[in-house]
Amino acid sequence: MSLWEYANPTKFMRTSGAVLPFVVAAAVLSCAGGIIWGLSVPDDYRQGSTIKILFIHVPAALMAINVWLMMLVASPIWIIRRHHVSALAAKAAAPIGAVMTLIALITGAVWGQPMWGTWWEWDPRLTSFLVLFLFYLGYIALWASVEDADSAADLTGVLCLVGSVFALLSRYATLFWNQGLHQGASLSVAPGERMSAVYRYPLYLTMLGFFLLFLALLLIRTRTEIRRRRLAALLARENRA
Repeated sequence: MSLWEYANPTKFMRTSGAVLPFVVAAAVLSCAGGIIWGLSVPDDYRQGSTIKILFIHVPAALMAINVWLMMLVASPIWIIRRHHVSALAAKAAAPIGAVMTLIALITGAVWGQPMWGTWWEWDPRLTSFLVLFLFYLGYIALWASVEDADSAADLTGVLCLVGSVFALLSRYATLFWNQGLHQGASLSVAPGERMSAVYRYPLYLTMLGFFLLFLALLLIRTRTEIRRRRLAALLARENRA
């Protein structure tokens, strides 16, 4: 069995329809379990109860970056191989990624205010995240502004390649620049910097939940885009007739 078989819309619809209920159930259980577990952990000795924002902020921030990287994989597949499912999957992923980025920015501000004494700082990671959010909005707007779907997929594919620079900067900004208020990686394995297991394990579960939530939403939205494309093709055929 070849992975390219799922680039066929009929095959994708049949397979995604079968697995979607299980993905939704796993996402709900993982998110709910991780967040409830996270809220029950003891306060941090330095950050107090604000540490619990971690269980929303970190998974959202990771998904914000990884959703764009998923779009980066899907877009060249469309550009090179012209598989419509990959283009529609990238289109479907963008609003999800934008919401994840917005959640990360808002929770980061809420977390940062008591820690830094300010809601916002032009920190390298924060700034690159803000630019990434603007790229998400630009990507969505470009899809909406171009009538021809294939042309829109080509143009947004190029935009995705450019925006990937900021997705990578968002991920590795603290390695490129030593200055800045933002802390290092929350899941660092460096000696003396690794997070305590009492926070780490519920965070792992919440991260899994956010990934499964993204996967469920991606399948739902991609299926919707395929149906919308089929409907547009039928209407165009009727108009020609």
